[in-house]
Amino acid sequence: MRYFDYLTPEQEQDIFHHLPTEFSNCDDKQLLAYAVGAALYMPAVRPTIAEDIANRKIPGLVSLVIDLEDAVGDNQLLIAEENLFATLDKLRLYMDRGRLQRSSLPLVFIRVRSPEQLRMLLDRLEDRLALLTGFAFPKFNVSAGESYFRVLGEYNRRRGADMPLLYGMPILETPDIIYRETRQSALMDIQALLTEHKPHVLNVRIGATDFSSIFGLRRNPDMTIYDIGVLRDCVSDIINAFGREENGYVISGPVWEYFKSDRVLKPQLRMTPFQETMGKDGLRLRMNYLDRYVDGLIREVAYDKENGMIGKTIIHPSHLQPVQAMYVVTHEEYIDAASILANNQGDLGVMKSEYANKMNEIKPHLNWSRRIMNRSKIFGVLHEKHNFTCLLADSVRAGALV
Repeated sequence: MRYFDYLTPEQEQDIFHHLPTEFSNCDDKQLLAYAVGAALYMPAVRPTIAEDIANRKIPGLVSLVIDLEDAVGDNQLLIAEENLFATLDKLRLYMDRGRLQRSSLPLVFIRVRSPEQLRMLLDRLEDRLALLTGFAFPKFNVSAGESYFRVLGEYNRRRGADMPLLYGMPILETPDIIYRETRQSALMDIQALLTEHKPHVLNVRIGATDFSSIFGLRRNPDMTIYDIGVLRDCVSDIINAFGREENGYVISGPVWEYFKSDRVLKPQLRMTPFQETMGKDGLRLRMNYLDRYVDGLIREVAYDKENGMIGKTIIHPSHLQPVQAMYVVTHEEYIDAASILANNQGDLGVMKSEYANKMNEIKPHLNWSRRIMNRSKIFGVLHEKHNFTCLLADSVRAGALV
């Protein structure tokens, strides 16, 4: 699997200074933590998941979460579980028959409801587990979390040599984390738990929808999660607890749930980047995004990145390409990071950037540089003077968003 593999070789050559790296669920954990990226959630009751993957129906699908939790009604649970088994059986069959190449299989996760369900799935899925990368653990707290990682750890210790290591992705979304009086102790307890099970923790996810529901809130499509004070404060503390360099966790941003709405406030996307990249087609794409409120999504992803988060929960396929495009490293970022790392020998403390528009300090910017390099491996590096809109041009030509 590789990001942006739907581009032609000519488009890749025109867009990328460095191409994204290929990866699979057997790769190094640090690489996979970034590779989760924009993870598309699908209800486990959806009958065409395997066909959609095999037919490459969703451009840009790289990581997928098959949901057995909130996206499935309580009365649908048994049907959802059986459909999950059928989906994985179909994927395996398509691979055996050559209809689906192993290199085209996205990272597949399952969001479970409980440690008991996790144990059942690990027992019943058997060799179908080779198709998975891991599980998402909702409503994560210390009590449930200890059970989740104990069950997962037991599997990983007894798995066959030909089976992949499976990872857990805790989703922070419970009242004890959003309530101010219990937040710090809850986060520190979870931090200690994740440290204990760190080899099996792929990334930390934020469930802003559940947080919002506790206060009867639902953010307007003109707003980002950072415009809602109680959520902004909580997200900030989560980043403070898990985003420290010594922790090494990749934190994923919360879901953007809008794909069409009536506009109230001023649009957030400037015309110039789209027009310079694609001309009239770029302006048409921009208007399409404004109609679908993708401009709010792009704005929120920009805030996510500035706050140190890489990855996002996706609930509509039209969100995949703009989010992924935002994660590609710019040429300027890459050159700055490479220069800082190359000069980390103790001979320099500060130097002017090669773009001659900023000062690069070796020690203060070292951790940032390492993160940029990790991101560049997965999402690639743009050519000089390119921006994220160049990766969206094919959406107009293919009519994918129209």
